[in-house]
Amino acid sequence: MQDLVALVAHYGLALIFINVLLEQIGLPVPAVPTLIVAGALAARGQLSLPAVFGAAVLASYIGDGLWFAGGRIYGHRVMRLLCSISLSPDSCVRQSEYHFGRWGRAALVVSKFVPGLSAVTPPLAGAMRMGWPSFVLLNGAGIVLWVGIPVGAGLLFNDQIGRVIALLERYGAMAGALIVAALALYIAFKWWERRRFYRALRLARITVEELRGLHERGKQPLVVDVRSAVARKADGRLIPGALAMDPAEIESRLRELPKDRDIVFYCSCPNEASAAQVAKQLIELGYTRVRPLAGGLDAWFHSGVT
Repeated sequence: MQDLVALVAHYGLALIFINVLLEQIGLPVPAVPTLIVAGALAARGQLSLPAVFGAAVLASYIGDGLWFAGGRIYGHRVMRLLCSISLSPDSCVRQSEYHFGRWGRAALVVSKFVPGLSAVTPPLAGAMRMGWPSFVLLNGAGIVLWVGIPVGAGLLFNDQIGRVIALLERYGAMAGALIVAALALYIAFKWWERRRFYRALRLARITVEELRGLHERGKQPLVVDVRSAVARKADGRLIPGALAMDPAEIESRLRELPKDRDIVFYCSCPNEASAAQVAKQLIELGYTRVRPLAGGLDAWFHSGVT
């Protein structure tokens, strides 16, 4: 069997580039372990340190740049796509919106160190119409830190990492199978967690047609937009007359939510996740006439209702 270290040393740059690129476009293939090992091999003279750093930085720029361009061109539709394919439903996008609203453009520098945000922040920055120069500068600072820390750790602890590599060599295919199995278990767990999340949000939805019927019968339903302030800025569409309310504000603004009226919550995330969460929260507080809008904001505009 070919020596594992020789294999990594020979194909190391290609493996680093592909691993980092796949992670940056959103696939669950962590690149930090690869960067640590690459740093250790660079310390032993089996890889070029500048080449390792350059390959990782270039792959990050390509992945982030594609998402940023997608955000600028397609706006909220790219964010919806990300949320629909994420293993952490809705929360990934909402956390990015929270950090973007709190820290502004500086969120690009730290996003790579917050689990789940790395692939979300670049398209969000694009949807927020950030300029290319600012994106390249701030995102580049984050990339340099994100690449530099694990590679530096590999350089610093190359002896210990070398012993781990030697152990992997000893067990060969078995070690590889264990690593693949661990990754498969992680993906399966996140998929199960996603399914459980959506099962917990099973509530009766109200359709656009039913909401329009309430208006026509003079029922005066209260429509509440529970998107974040950042999401509303990125996507300026709204249902006429809707009350804007961040989910974190619900309990402090209960006086604006009368129990004797139908209340309809909407968002722009898959399966109406945020709207359903807020509706369940109010049900637990004793409300009985609350429902999320099926299909959310997109369903309203696709129906042609004005």
